[in-house]
Amino acid sequence: DLAFSVGMVSRFMETPNAEHWGAIKRIIRYVAGTTGLGCKFVKGACLGLVGFTDSDHAGDLEKRKSTTGVVFFLDGNLVTWSSQKQRVVSLSSYESEYIAAATGACQGVWLSRLLADLIHSEVKKFKLLIDSKSAQELSKNPMYHERTKHIDTRYHYIRECVSEGVVEVKHVSTDEQLADILTKPLGRIRFAEMRRQLGVVRV
Repeated sequence: DLAFSVGMVSRFMETPNAEHWGAIKRIIRYVAGTTGLGCKFVKGACLGLVGFTDSDHAGDLEKRKSTTGVVFFLDGNLVTWSSQKQRVVSLSSYESEYIAAATGACQGVWLSRLLADLIHSEVKKFKLLIDSKSAQELSKNPMYHERTKHIDTRYHYIRECVSEGVVEVKHVSTDEQLADILTKPLGRIRFAEMRRQLGVVRV
């Protein structure tokens, strides 16, 4: 629940100003007021490995870079999450979503291989849920269109994963996109609901 805000203020560690110090104090007040919250893990249905990826477009007002949010659940329990600024400037919202999906695919492949090693089984396909239909179609299309030739080759890794059957990319509505909390500041009600859906509850 704090990955985005902590990541944001950490970008200004060298020369923080009064605004940054104010944000840090707000984070500390939030931590002090939520010491009873934690991740709850429950034994449930065998849902397998499911990931959510999201991005904001050009949310960084200084360098116009987007922020990627990735969360993965194993059998309905949150196991890993990340919020990080993308390395390149994307020219459109679907491109920033595509880059986020490629990041999620890398994370998912590593997690699925780790799980296979731990339980001595074959590597299983995992689901990756994104809320951009354009990015979803781009991940399934093996052709390089004029609009995508400028995208760095490493981000087309997700196409290879889809074609080899390693990952199944599916669409999810924006309201159900659980990685949204890792890409931008949210209103109090939306933030609390997303936090609950991630499994962060009073323990």
